[in-house]
Amino acid sequence: MKTLRRMMYGEVLRATAFVALAFLALFFFFDLMDAFGRMERGAPFGYHMGHGMLMTLLQIPGHIYELMPIAALIGTIYVMARLAESSEFTIMRTSGLEPLQALLALLGLGMGFVALTFVFGDYIAPEALRAEQYIRARYLGDITSGRTGAWLKDQKDGREWVVNVGGLSTNGQLQRVRLFEFEHAGGRLLSSVHASNARDTGDGIWHLEQPVQRSFNYAEKDAAPTVRVQQLAQLDWPTALSADVVTSALLSPERMQTIELFSYISHLKANGQSAQRYEIQFWRKVFYPLSCLVMMVLALPFAYLHFRSGNITGYVFLGVLVGISFFLLNNVFGHIGTLRDWVPWMAAAAPGVLYSALSLAAFGWLVLRR
Repeated sequence: MKTLRRMMYGEVLRATAFVALAFLALFFFFDLMDAFGRMERGAPFGYHMGHGMLMTLLQIPGHIYELMPIAALIGTIYVMARLAESSEFTIMRTSGLEPLQALLALLGLGMGFVALTFVFGDYIAPEALRAEQYIRARYLGDITSGRTGAWLKDQKDGREWVVNVGGLSTNGQLQRVRLFEFEHAGGRLLSSVHASNARDTGDGIWHLEQPVQRSFNYAEKDAAPTVRVQQLAQLDWPTALSADVVTSALLSPERMQTIELFSYISHLKANGQSAQRYEIQFWRKVFYPLSCLVMMVLALPFAYLHFRSGNITGYVFLGVLVGISFFLLNNVFGHIGTLRDWVPWMAAAAPGVLYSALSLAAFGWLVLRR
């Protein structure tokens, strides 16, 4: 059994590595053309070809994380179908390889892919993407989230603060900061502060540079307020919001580590904000590496097919389409779960459970049918 497992693992690893390298070469080409295209459009701040090449290289770990399950699927399907076509898998079965042993052998290899996907997704890719964003911010502009930036909430002393941060500079400064103070009970706007730059001192204080402060005084409950405008040299604003929380809000959920997502979700819930989108992405980060096991289960039934014509291309193509449909359904469930307010872990786990059940049903039918 060890000899059969070693031979199977070697074939699958070589095929998966070949598929992954082919996809990476394709993504590298497109990313490089996009990076060089910025030079033709006149990128600012001394951006040149070396920066474009470095940014493209730093995107590779993220692509490996995204491509690992589909590369494992295509590589495993190709190996299983080729073994079936050459009757090598039939020889393995007559040598004592039981269906359950074959399934467990592939799941064991799948656990290796799960560990590799997790390491790339939670450690290597986020650090590489942060370095890539640093270069992007240094030579192409600040790190931003859409046109309006990131919106956050803070509560203290019976009042609510709505915070808007437009971007994050390469030296860690907060850009285009706006603070809005509201009455907790009545919801009236009490004051607003606008500053072009702010810095988190690390001890629960934001140091705002040259802010413009507007105070709204209400003489009567329903009367229009009087506004007092002040131009200050600086302002220290105490807050529970840290620079890490702001960075998490500016980053897309797909680029955040699992622990960062968990911390940011806790912050949103503590301030009464909706965390549905981030909760779904958190559970997708948890279940995504496990999709490698789903890919192994999807590929195993191809070993029990009979190839009389000697042509396995159609079957391999069918398997690839099934794998692509899994990833499309995974994304669709995430968006629908956000819109329909589904239970986050169910929205993230449903595609994997569904396809695993279908694959095991196909595997069982082929085993009983043989």
